[in-house]
Amino acid sequence: MDTLAFFQWLDTSLLADISKAYGGVFAIVQTVHLGSMALLGGMLLLLNLRLLGVVMTDVHADTIVAGSRRWIGWALVGMTLSGIYMASAVAIKLYYNDFFWSKMAGFAMGLAFLYGLKFPLLKQGVDEIGVWTVRLVALASLTIWFSVAASGRGIGFS
Repeated sequence: MDTLAFFQWLDTSLLADISKAYGGVFAIVQTVHLGSMALLGGMLLLLNLRLLGVVMTDVHADTIVAGSRRWIGWALVGMTLSGIYMASAVAIKLYYNDFFWSKMAGFAMGLAFLYGLKFPLLKQGVDEIGVWTVRLVALASLTIWFSVAASGRGIGFS
């Protein structure tokens, strides 16, 4: 399916009609989106800063990894579902927005890094992995997710 055709369909879907007609519903969904972003950002910061040895050094890193993993998953679900709803209201505009595509590429990279590399690596236990490997993974994660946030912020200014 052509990407433009999908965005044209999304722009004329029932979801788009609801999001355009009911501002209150849109505001609630946007609140869920922002809350999910805050949760994701907070959990990623906590996890990565702990892996770098900056915060909560009195708590074993494996405990932070296990505790944050579930909340990161919930935040990603909330962001994705609310993001689709919000995108339906301005689907055609987003299709032509370079920041949107940059955010989606970064988001895909972040998911692939998180679930394809970081969590499987950390499943071994932080003590089993070299300290510099753990730190490089944390820095890479922060860089990827910061780029997603910056691109997302750019959508509002374009």
